Amino acid sequence: MDTDRIEQLDPATCWALLRTTTVGRLAVATDRGADIFPVNYVVDDGTVVFRTAAGSKLVAALGTETVAVEADGVDGARQGASAMVWSVVLRGRATEIGGLQATLDTFELPLFPWHDSPKNCFVRITPGDVTGRRFRAAEPAHWTHFLSGAPHSSPE
Repeated sequence: MDTDRIEQLDPATCWALLRTTTVGRLAVATDRGADIFPVNYVVDDGTVVFRTAAGSKLVAALGTETVAVEADGVDGARQGASAMVWSVVLRGRATEIGGLQATLDTFELPLFPWHDSPKNCFVRITPGDVTGRRFRAAEPAHWTHFLSGAPHSSPE
């Protein structure tokens, strides 16, 4: 794959990549405009599930017609410049998981939020679509120019 090429990923590849990481960003529309929240998630039967506390993230996710979850990663062990990187976006509808059996089933998922505050609400995002792309990361030198490294005035 040459360095200028962006590979559009098919849905099956997008889902496979989503399964390789557990951290993404939840994008929602709020009364203040767009907002983004980090989430720990798990793929479950063609959906994405995360847990959260009651609050602004839950209200925003459930209060809008469409949300988006975005996750990124690096293919393989090679990190840094010239590594193959990917980005996947899933757009869909968020619903709170309710009912005794569904909640008990959700507790069985390998879903481990980073923050240890109580997160008693489970949210499932049922996708409308999932898209993704893969490309080679640019070398840092690609972005340097004649002003790179020049002295700067004080930001004050």
